[in-house]
Amino acid sequence: MDKLLIKKNDTVMVVAGKERGKSGKVLKVLPQKNAVVIERLNFVKRHLRAGAGHGKGGIMEKESPIHISNVQVLCGRCNLPTRIGKKVLEDGRKLRICKKCGEALDQ
Repeated sequence: MDKLLIKKNDTVMVVAGKERGKSGKVLKVLPQKNAVVIERLNFVKRHLRAGAGHGKGGIMEKESPIHISNVQVLCGRCNLPTRIGKKVLEDGRKLRICKKCGEALDQ
């Protein structure tokens, strides 16, 4: 399994599926499923039975994972969805860069 290039707190745009065109911040990365959970996107309804752990039952809405192939990182400079490239600096550190403008995505 390859390492995923999208990280927590990245701003991403959904490029395929029912949420296409919407963007948000990555809350969680699920490398086992090759998926990400994005803030306020891809809501699903879950029916909860009343229990001691969470109290009252009812219908709860929560974010569902989206496959990583359906999202692209938004570049801070060009503000467009882009693919991610890698660059190795002289001191050996690795950076993620925007393929369109060359801007570093890591701070």
